[in-house]
Amino acid sequence: MPNEKRETKGKAKGKAKGKAKGRMIERKDAFAGKLPGQWSCRFRDVLSGDFLGTLDNSADRFIVSLPTPTVGNPQALGQSPITFYRQVLALCAAPFLLNHPDVGKLFPSDAIARAKHYVDGIPGGVGAYSDSRGNGLLRKEVAAFIERRDGHPSNPDNIFLTDGASVADGLLCPIPQYPLYSAGVQLYGGTLVGYELDEAQGWGMSTELLKSCVEKAKKEGVLCRGLVFINPGNPTGQVLTADNLKEVIKFAYDEKLVLMADEVYQENIYAAGSSFVSAKKVLMEMGAPYADNVELLSFHTVSKGMIGECGLRGGYVEMTNIHPGAIDQLYKISSLNLCPNLLGQIVTAMMCNPPQPGDESYEQFYKEKNGTYESMKRRAKMLIDGFNKLDGIECNDTEGAMYAFPSLVLPPKALAAAAADGRSADEFYCLALLADTGIVTVPGCGFGQVEGTYHFRTTILPKEEKMPEVVAKFSDFHKKFMAQYS
Repeated sequence: MPNEKRETKGKAKGKAKGKAKGRMIERKDAFAGKLPGQWSCRFRDVLSGDFLGTLDNSADRFIVSLPTPTVGNPQALGQSPITFYRQVLALCAAPFLLNHPDVGKLFPSDAIARAKHYVDGIPGGVGAYSDSRGNGLLRKEVAAFIERRDGHPSNPDNIFLTDGASVADGLLCPIPQYPLYSAGVQLYGGTLVGYELDEAQGWGMSTELLKSCVEKAKKEGVLCRGLVFINPGNPTGQVLTADNLKEVIKFAYDEKLVLMADEVYQENIYAAGSSFVSAKKVLMEMGAPYADNVELLSFHTVSKGMIGECGLRGGYVEMTNIHPGAIDQLYKISSLNLCPNLLGQIVTAMMCNPPQPGDESYEQFYKEKNGTYESMKRRAKMLIDGFNKLDGIECNDTEGAMYAFPSLVLPPKALAAAAADGRSADEFYCLALLADTGIVTVPGCGFGQVEGTYHFRTTILPKEEKMPEVVAKFSDFHKKFMAQYS
C-alpha cells in the first residue's frame, strides 16, 4: 500500500521531504518482487481485490481465494450492498424508469418517492455538475442528521460533501496512524508530528504526551497547527469516551490547534458498554470558552459502517467555528475539482436520512443493516480470541472500526533473519504469512509504532463462514513460524 517513508517508525517525526516544484510522495509496494515470480504483484492491487483469482494456475495456494485484503473494503469481501440505497441510486441514475408503468412492481414506494425527491432537487440530474460544496438539498439532509445525532444546530453552508473522507506546518497525527495522513502531509509540504497511542491502556490518548510532542516540535522549529484523531481508531480499534474528547478539546484550546475528527467508523462499535459520541457534541456541551472557539473539522463517509460503499466515494466534512473567510477559501479549492460525484452525494444523504418506521423498505433495510453489524461483532470476537490463544501474540479488543492490530513478540532468530533480509521483523513475518497461507496483512511499520515493537493489521471483514478457516490457517502458520525460529 502507499506507505510513508520510514519516518513513521518510532516517533514518526521530522520534516516531510519534497520541494515545491515536483513534490513526490515516497511509497513502497511491500511485497512486489519479493515472492516467487508467479506471485509478484503490486501490493495495492492485492488490497483493492483486483488481484483476486488472477494468479497462474501453477500457484496452488490459498491466495487464489484471497480471504483478507487488509483495507476496509467490505464489498470486495462479499458484503452485500444495502438494497434500499441501490434501488434509489438506480432510479436516480435512470430517471426515465420513474415514468415506467411497472415501476411500482419493481421498486418499493418509499424508494420511488425518495428518488423523485432527489431527481427534483438535482438540476440536470446525476450527470451534471453540482455546487462544488455538494448539492444544497443533500447538504441539508446531512445537517439534519448531525442535529439529530448531537442535539445541536448544524449549518448546511458549513458542510462540504466530498468524494469519500480521505483528504503545512506541523500536524499532530496518531501513531499508529492511517497512512494517507502522512502521505497527505508530505504531499503538501508539511511536517508530520507523531504522537504515540498507549497500547497498554487500550491504545488510549495522553494529553501529557501530546504536550511533550508540541514542545519538542517547537524546539525543532515546527509550529503545530492541527491535531488529527481517529474515533473509532484505525488501525487500533479503540473508542474514545466523552471524557477523552473533553481532554483533547481543552488541549486544542490551550494550544490553538484545529481539531480534525476522523469519525468514519462511528457505526462500527462492538464492545459492550462502548458507544460513539461525536467531537461536535462534546464540544458544544462544554460551553464557553470552548464551544465557540475551538476549530473543528468532522469527517464521515459511506465507505465504512454497515454500508461499505467504498467505490461510490461519498462523504462529508462539517466545519465548526471555522472563520467564514477560511470557508470561502476552501470553497475555491473545492471548485478546482468542480464537484464531488452526484451518486456519492446521494448515498451520503441516504446514510444520513435512512428509511423510517412505516416506510415500505424499513424492515428490510434494518434487517440487512443489523445483520451485517451483528456478524461483524461476532467476526471481531472470533479473530481476537484466535490471536490471543497464540504464544507471541497479544491483541487488544477491537472495540470499534474494522481492524485488529496485534503485537508480535518474535524469537531472536526471527529478528536476525529479518535483519539479514533487510526488513523489519513484522514485515518479514507478514511476507512469510502471505507466502505460506495467502493471507494478506500489513506490517506495523506501515502505520508507525513504538521503536522496538512489532505489529500487523488485518481486517474483520472476511465472510463469517470463512473466518474459522482464516483463524485456523493463521494459527497453524504462527506455530510453525515460532518453532522454526526458536
